[in-house]
Amino acid sequence: MPQMPPSADDWNLDRMRFAADAEKALASGRSPRRDHGAPLGPLAQQFATLTYSLLDATTAGEVLQQVVDAAVQVVPGADLVSITLRSRDGKFHTPVETDKVAIDLDQLQYDLLEGPCLDVADPTGPAVAAASDLATAPSWPRFGPAAAERGMGAVLSTALLPDVQSPRLSGALNIYSRERGGLDQTDQAVALLLATHASLALAHTEAVDSATLQAEQLRRAINSRDVIGQAKGILMARRGLSADEAFDLLRRSSQHLNVKLVQLAEIVASRHDELDLP
Repeated sequence: MPQMPPSADDWNLDRMRFAADAEKALASGRSPRRDHGAPLGPLAQQFATLTYSLLDATTAGEVLQQVVDAAVQVVPGADLVSITLRSRDGKFHTPVETDKVAIDLDQLQYDLLEGPCLDVADPTGPAVAAASDLATAPSWPRFGPAAAERGMGAVLSTALLPDVQSPRLSGALNIYSRERGGLDQTDQAVALLLATHASLALAHTEAVDSATLQAEQLRRAINSRDVIGQAKGILMARRGLSADEAFDLLRRSSQHLNVKLVQLAEIVASRHDELDLP
């Protein structure tokens, strides 16, 4: 990601381009489309870079950290950014943030049981929750004034993993501005796009993690089967048992000794000269 944010003129030019594309699309009845003959503006460039970066991420933690770092750069009004995750038991926590103050603001919502991040982290809640003036936010009569007392002027939360199905996690991308009215419709549009990128990347890492887990489970199952087979072979040779009789002896001995079957099989296979099963 670029280290220096684009200038105000750069942002305004990029916004005007996207707005013009949308107006042309509405007039023609087609979907919005960029003029691919024109060079990408700073917004498009940063999202392109973020997309490649997210695709390279292998863990959910990497995805979340990249998203909050990107939000500070691509959302013009963002001062603080955090991620809220809602666990399977309904509890909330903040795994990543760009400033420790954001943790306090998130925790304030968790303690008061009200606020934008709780609203959008609910799988049945809205995609966006925002207040341009926290001091007078009617939706959160306790959180709004309390956040304003802590120096925050506006807030914007967008849903992460909006198509979540229990027991998977759900969450929110939270953006705070110190200025009243510091977050506008453009900020909302960019935040929604960021949340979409994050949700897709999280789904990708979840799939990777799931595939890795399944492969590991299969490997363990094969290893367990092999070591049990070795133990059975030893018992069959030493005691003249059939395969079924050897397995039954292992099973009964496992219960008698209160040791897992695969652990007992490993002991028999590696130390069979020293042991005698009951």
